[in-house]
Amino acid sequence: MEKLKINLVIAGRTYPLSVNDTKEEEGMRKAVANINQLISRYENNYAVSDKQDVLAMCALQFASKLEISSLDKKESNTEALHKINELTKLVCEHLE
Repeated sequence: MEKLKINLVIAGRTYPLSVNDTKEEEGMRKAVANINQLISRYENNYAVSDKQDVLAMCALQFASKLEISSLDKKESNTEALHKINELTKLVCEHLE
């Protein structure tokens, strides 16, 4: 399968990339749109003189959201397992 070649513009710089399919391209373009929107928000709301600082803050925000989501998922899985164990115990007690 031949890869698709695309150009993405982040913070005014063009990055040529290769993607596997149109779904991956769509995901990349949506991510770029989110990054550029966040860059604009930081530049409009804070006195930032360096693009590197803005990009670092964007990276921190996206990475922290991913980590928080991962922690929430683990917590949710732990809760679900606890409830399943309680139900299993009740069923076993009822069957005895």
